[in-house]
Amino acid sequence: MNMYDIIYKKREGEALSREEIEFFVSGYTDGSIPDYQASALLMAIFFQKMDRKETYELTKAMKHSGDVVDLSGIKGVKVDKHSTGGVGDKTTLVVGPLAAACGVPIAKMSGRGLGFTGGTVDKMESIPGFRTTLEAEEFINLVNRVGLSVIGQTAHIAPADKKLYALRDVTATVDDLSLITSSVMSKKLASGSDAIVLDVKCGNGAFMERFGDACELGELMVEIGKADGKKTIAVVTDMSQPLGLAVGNSLEVIEAIETLKGKGPKDITELALHLASHMIYVGEKAASPEEGYRLAKEALESGAALKKLAAFIKGQGGDPNVIDDYSLFPQASCRTEIPAAADGYVCGIEARSIGLASQHSGAGRATKEDRIDLAAGIVLHKKVGDAVKKGELLATVYGNDQTRTDKGAQEAAAAFHIQDQKPEETVLIKKVIQ
Repeated sequence: MNMYDIIYKKREGEALSREEIEFFVSGYTDGSIPDYQASALLMAIFFQKMDRKETYELTKAMKHSGDVVDLSGIKGVKVDKHSTGGVGDKTTLVVGPLAAACGVPIAKMSGRGLGFTGGTVDKMESIPGFRTTLEAEEFINLVNRVGLSVIGQTAHIAPADKKLYALRDVTATVDDLSLITSSVMSKKLASGSDAIVLDVKCGNGAFMERFGDACELGELMVEIGKADGKKTIAVVTDMSQPLGLAVGNSLEVIEAIETLKGKGPKDITELALHLASHMIYVGEKAASPEEGYRLAKEALESGAALKKLAAFIKGQGGDPNVIDDYSLFPQASCRTEIPAAADGYVCGIEARSIGLASQHSGAGRATKEDRIDLAAGIVLHKKVGDAVKKGELLATVYGNDQTRTDKGAQEAAAAFHIQDQKPEETVLIKKVIQ
């Protein structure tokens, strides 16, 4: 078996066998297959596509390219949650405590962000003292004791994905359904949970902008998860405007805390309850998603989920006093306000533009080596459908570099669109795939 024959076979539109896919993944991971041959195969896959069986075999080979986490030491049905990414997406910080407060063990490994803001790990590190690196025994003990732990993903989880994604990023082969699915699901399947709830975003701030494409991705990921013996549900949700009001790192943690206090924005609250309802259901703590929703709402209204967040923060070395004292978070020294240019209604907020503005203010990374300003970001004062008067604030941009903050504000201002008529309300939960 050699790479030339595998590249030729896929170039001609034929399906690759399990053995050929495993040969490619293992060879590229250990360095015996060079970048130029891997690039050629990725481009052949991009144009000729993979069928369902090939996609599953690719995912499985990538899953087994490194460690497969053993969570058998954790009691109960372990549930993982993954979002395909969006602007202002801090749902893990809300749904984790909600589901854990209902008895579902959450042992989650998250990555760092490369783009608009930091990932969940970066956000949690804005809490003084919070540790995102734990030894395996401490991680398992913490989940058994508290019910929730979130740590950084190690380099030993699906290393093939790390190498392949870096190559896809520079060869214009990122947006292929099979390659996206294998990238996401190889890491999720290697992370050891028994069930997975996927939040598949669609809209101008999402990776999959079109609803149909998001549904196709969700269906394929659910199929792959089930084929690997995992209970898997995908929820297709709107990302045509930022989620919630805060976009940044410490800003999003504060908004998550406010949400668990019952004072969060309507959209983040509703999405968190909906995702938690499915996590509680697949975690076998509810007989249906509807019952799961009721339990999640009770955990929110009783304060049980907020207490779970405090225990989670304390368990990982963080200062739980941040829940009542937001001054303990990193503070921005600069702010730039964005006033409305006219009267009317906000008819659109380009999520991608807000995300880029947040990144440029210091909240995100352009390269892996960049340092994030954990205090930087944007707080929206208006969402789609809100009435606005000329001069009224649309958003405030925060940071620690006035030039960057002003640049972010200029970009964010262009993301708002105002018209005379009130627009139709957007649907947040678009489809559930199971």
